[in-house]
Amino acid sequence: MTCLMHAVFVDANAALRSLAERIGPATVPTLGLSFGRAGITPGELPETIAGAAIAVIDHTALPIDVARRCAGLRHVVFLGTGARSYMDPEALAGLGIEVHIIKGYGDTAVAECAIGLLFAAARGFAAMDRGMRDGQWLRTEGMQLTGKTLGLIGFGGIGAEVARLALGLGMKVLAWNRTARLHEGVEFVPIERLLAASHAVSLHLLLNDETHGFLSRERIAAMLPGAILVNTARGALVDEAAMVEALRSGRIGHAALDVFDVEPLPAGHLLTTLPNVTLSAHSGFRTPEANQRLIEAAFAHCRRIVTLGPHQGLGP
Repeated sequence: MTCLMHAVFVDANAALRSLAERIGPATVPTLGLSFGRAGITPGELPETIAGAAIAVIDHTALPIDVARRCAGLRHVVFLGTGARSYMDPEALAGLGIEVHIIKGYGDTAVAECAIGLLFAAARGFAAMDRGMRDGQWLRTEGMQLTGKTLGLIGFGGIGAEVARLALGLGMKVLAWNRTARLHEGVEFVPIERLLAASHAVSLHLLLNDETHGFLSRERIAAMLPGAILVNTARGALVDEAAMVEALRSGRIGHAALDVFDVEPLPAGHLLTTLPNVTLSAHSGFRTPEANQRLIEAAFAHCRRIVTLGPHQGLGP
């Protein structure tokens, strides 16, 4: 069968490559598909893409100077919603490269991660685990979540799933969103009230120019003393320096973080030295179920691109 167009999955890990090898040809039989490697560097992208019209990108940066050297590239299918953390869609559009994102594929997976991190922070599981591995019998006083208030900053698909799970735990759920929302069992309140009343705060905003640094020094200072902070969205939503100060002072009782300003988190980073921090490696969306939906959606984008032709503009 003649290939009408070529795509390169530039940074597929083993699990995603296995799915792509099965789903890609079944979804778009006329699409030529090749692979780079997990851990690829941006400087390797021009050679790896090598004239392909479509690049499927998991979490590798595509700087504009690198994109200029990717001859023939017309579409980037980014595996998630946070493309702006890795590339500048408007600048790429100026080069004739359209960025497509994928929404909703991992809402339940990320929500379960947020609740898992909340439990870990509330009960001190990570500290007890580290202590017991070192021969220490640490028995910490935890926070019982039933009856406590959870504040959700941002209320899209993931926020709604977190609310469902939290309500099932018997928590009171407050939420703030940039646009008006209604959801059974959830009270939507001004951000100031949410911060002052919430025993735990969980971030679920998209990162853009308006939300960068949203949880500022001033807003951290307005949080309920000793509150838990959970972030499964983007590290840059939080003023990291202010968060560290608040963790040291106890203003924030515990931070449970799946995302960071710099990823991967460098060895010896300050956050790794604080006892009241629980860390996970930006893996909230990584489940077999979410991966399946993600790759299906990615190749649905590819099918539309092939059908319309590489130079046709498509929405995200």
